[in-house]
Amino acid sequence: MTDTATATEPDLETAGAPFSWRRVGDLFRPHRTQVLGVLGLVVLTSGLGIVNPLLIQRVFDDGLFPTGADGPDVATLLTLTSIMLAVAAAGGAFGVWQTLVTNRLGQRVLRELRDRLYAHLQRLSLSFYSTARTGDLQSRITSDVGGVQTTVTTTLSSILSNLVTFASAIVAMSLLSWQLTLLAVATVPFFVIATRRVGQRREALTGETQAATARMSVITQETLSVSGITLAKLFGQQDREIERFEDSNRALADVATRQQVIGQSFFTVVQTFLGVSPVLIYLAAGILLDRGVSDISAGTIVAITTLQSRLFFPVARLLETFVELQSSRAMFRRIFRYLDEEPDVVDRPAPRELDRSTARGEVTFDSVGFTYVALEGEHAAPAALDDISFRAGPGELVAFVGPSGAGKSTVLNLVARLYDPTTGTISLDGIDLRDLSLASLADTVGFVTQESYLFADTLGANIAYGHPDASPAEIEKAARAAAIHDRIMDFEGGYETMVGERGFRLSGGERQRIAIARVLLHDPRVLVLDEATSALDTASERRIQEALGELIGGRTTLAVAHRLSTIQAADTIHVIDNGRIVESGSHDELLELGGAYRGLYHEQFADGAVETRCADGVVLHDGQCVPERSGPRILTRSGR
Repeated sequence: MTDTATATEPDLETAGAPFSWRRVGDLFRPHRTQVLGVLGLVVLTSGLGIVNPLLIQRVFDDGLFPTGADGPDVATLLTLTSIMLAVAAAGGAFGVWQTLVTNRLGQRVLRELRDRLYAHLQRLSLSFYSTARTGDLQSRITSDVGGVQTTVTTTLSSILSNLVTFASAIVAMSLLSWQLTLLAVATVPFFVIATRRVGQRREALTGETQAATARMSVITQETLSVSGITLAKLFGQQDREIERFEDSNRALADVATRQQVIGQSFFTVVQTFLGVSPVLIYLAAGILLDRGVSDISAGTIVAITTLQSRLFFPVARLLETFVELQSSRAMFRRIFRYLDEEPDVVDRPAPRELDRSTARGEVTFDSVGFTYVALEGEHAAPAALDDISFRAGPGELVAFVGPSGAGKSTVLNLVARLYDPTTGTISLDGIDLRDLSLASLADTVGFVTQESYLFADTLGANIAYGHPDASPAEIEKAARAAAIHDRIMDFEGGYETMVGERGFRLSGGERQRIAIARVLLHDPRVLVLDEATSALDTASERRIQEALGELIGGRTTLAVAHRLSTIQAADTIHVIDNGRIVESGSHDELLELGGAYRGLYHEQFADGAVETRCADGVVLHDGQCVPERSGPRILTRSGR
């Protein structure tokens, strides 16, 4: 990707990727043998197609109306018709075989393309997804890849088949009567002009249909998710969303109707020429016979009119194929646009591996600066971090506080290498994160976010997401440590209970404890907590704090906290404002300093609005230590 300081995400609908049909052909390169087999079947099937029209002349002239005979030559007629039946049967069998082999090959290529696209999207950096739309991504994987299905499955065979059919028809007609052949071929340019004009309009409507389908996909993805439907209900906007969908659906239906009309117009042109051309052949044959220019038999006339359809249908199909190629060109360009997107967080050649079991967990930031990718319309995004330096020693709890938007979460994202710093260096146990393999870093660093994401799967599967080969006993142990086992057993299905989309069947505190159990099972050496309790009620927060105490034990922990009561026991607290560390120290040191931290502290604890532990068995309430009742717990390690 371009430099993160100045990059602007291009419009994914119009941005072009380097495109060539050679690139499309490369999709078939691993299947060269199958392609050659398909081409052989195409030539064989197309070649068989001209045998029976040629035999028609013999049927009429030698079988039905033999020269000098009083009636049909039944023996000859039986022989010729038997051959025609055998050729028709063989042609049909080879046609089915060709269709099977062609579609099997095409579907394999399509599957590989879809797999490749999805795998590439999985590897793209988070900066890409900060500007991409989920509905648009879904449309690319389903609609666009599906839209090029005809191109991938039948285009090559269709072009070759129709070219062979067209050429063989001309050769066969020339053998019968070169004069009538010239007349038949002379009508082809007029047919091309008529069908081309219809095809151009059809091509434009195909693009409109794809765009309308993509818009509907975006609307349904956004509004039919659990979060989207909840928001609509909370703000009473269901009617508005229904109207949006109806407008989009109406537009799609309108363009689809016009596309169907144009499609029918295409076939009307074909049928018109098929009806008119034999009339011209009959007229021309009569004139030639009347003037004695040519001795044309009835069988020749019938054979030529039969072969004439093998001129128009291939031309029509070729024109239609070229329209499809133009439409699929735009779809391929959008697909290649994503495949050409380079992730900005990648493994370096021969990256270093870090063994989680022996890692010390020392995290160091050295003059780190970071700027997010600029949004569309921005000349340059503002710097999120500027000259950040600190050290988190092995086993230490380091906290970050500050106003919203100050850059706290960005620090944690950089620790997990969701992004790379624009300037400076981040190291783990003295190794630059960019020198470590992404797999070993993910194995060493565990992340608990404010809003934990759960898949629409079972409770057990969600806990085991980072450790899919975990045994039921290991899953249960992690759930017990996260104080969620008893709640899981309240469900009839226990660990096999489906949680619904995004874990919607669970409360916020339950989802968070599932996430903590997931990280406990992962057993990282470095733990990252991004406001893991700020959105919870007091009772849920207490249970989460107990679970976090179990999770933190013995690990290097970096935590962002909105509630200062939860991080007062931190070894070091860094106050971040406008992307810079403005103060650092312990809770007591920062209070004594009388700067930004003290201001945040008094802002939260004014009028006794927030309670916190000030000694064992008591809490600070309205400036006084009183017996504990329900205040939030301080974030501590087990055993500290």
